[in-house]
Formats: sequence, C-alpha cells, structure tokens
Amino acid sequence: MQKKIKTLFLNYWMVIVGVITGAIAGYFYWQQVGCVSGSCAITSSPINSTLYGALMGGSFVNILKK
Repeated sequence: MQKKIKTLFLNYWMVIVGVITGAIAGYFYWQQVGCVSGSCAITSSPINSTLYGALMGGSFVNILKK
C-alpha cells in the first residue's frame, strides 16, 4: 500500500504542489480582495475561493506537465 502511495506521489508531485499553491493563493485572494456585497459566487466565501484556486493551480500545472 505504501509503495502505491509513494509511486502516486512521485508521478504527480508537480500537480500536488500546484493544487496546494493554488489553494493558498485562492485563500489569500479572498482575504485581501474578497467580495464586499456577498453576491460573488467564488470570492464571497473562503471555502469557494480556496477550492477554485486549488482547481486552477492543479489544472495549470497539469497543462505544463509532459
């Protein structure tokens, strides 16, 4: 079981780093910019903003990966 996890991590470490970086950036964006009115779908909640950032970070790095 540990060998499978290690192999998975070695194959997708760039995507994992991209997801973590995107999540941090999404939370930081919510904290600094946010949404004053509360009607913004993504930036009105820290959870939405963090998940969207993680998705975008993972997608971006996955595009760059061979």
